[in-house]
Amino acid sequence: MKTTLDLPDELVREMKLRAVMQGRTLRDLAAEFIRAGLGMAAPSAPQTPPPDSMVSIWPTGLPFVRCSADAPTARMGVEALLGLEQASQTSEDMQRAGFPV
Repeated sequence: MKTTLDLPDELVREMKLRAVMQGRTLRDLAAEFIRAGLGMAAPSAPQTPPPDSMVSIWPTGLPFVRCSADAPTARMGVEALLGLEQASQTSEDMQRAGFPV
């Protein structure tokens, strides 16, 4: 059955990230969370990404995204990478606030 939910942005982002990390669809992950919340089924252990995935999970549980050796970010320093992340977050915040980007 199809339904629409109005969820907080940070919750949806976390669900999307977990779905990608586990190689699952957002629909399946959301259904599992709802079932677990209702006590319908015990939560299953997270699945590992497929072997050919660009995403792997470090022992800390954090995702690691592999890229090709010639990717532009491979030549960027930490300051430039942090600046890129900050610019992306600022743009996203401005869009949410209704400002033109």
